[in-house]
Amino acid sequence: MPLIKEINGKSPIIPNNCFVAENATIVGDVTMGTECSIWYNAVLRGDVHSIEMGNRVNVQDNAVVHCTYKKHPTKIGNNVSIGHNAIVHGCTIHDNVLVGMGAIVMDNVVVHSNVIIAAGAVVTQNMKLLPNGIYAGIPAKRVKELNASDFAGEIERISNNYVLYASWQ
Repeated sequence: MPLIKEINGKSPIIPNNCFVAENATIVGDVTMGTECSIWYNAVLRGDVHSIEMGNRVNVQDNAVVHCTYKKHPTKIGNNVSIGHNAIVHGCTIHDNVLVGMGAIVMDNVVVHSNVIIAAGAVVTQNMKLLPNGIYAGIPAKRVKELNASDFAGEIERISNNYVLYASWQ
């Protein structure tokens, strides 16, 4: 059974049509939209500020979503995939974004819509990622236009797949 815990009078809000793995941890001020999935060993800590997630967000195995005390909540839009072992911390991620495996998105970052953050990329504090691009490297830099790439359909495909995978659980 997942660890779902109230902190400082704030309890997670998880709609019935969301999947939460048996060993996931969700604590404090966390609000999830519909058809979200929180996978094995993922941690969402809304203990020091709020985490707001839109619809069809998947937080994959071992990923961590946190925020910054009294400074930066974490806001995640619709159709967002947070890859295995990624860290998303005190930032805003708009709709249709893929955060690749092992990527790190740091405090006060704004990721606009239709963005892929490559596996292992580090998006450093205060960066603004413009729409329709692929960002890679340490620190992350825009390396390709998303509309002109073969990857443009990947964001929706992965989001849809995770809704399907959750239905198998």
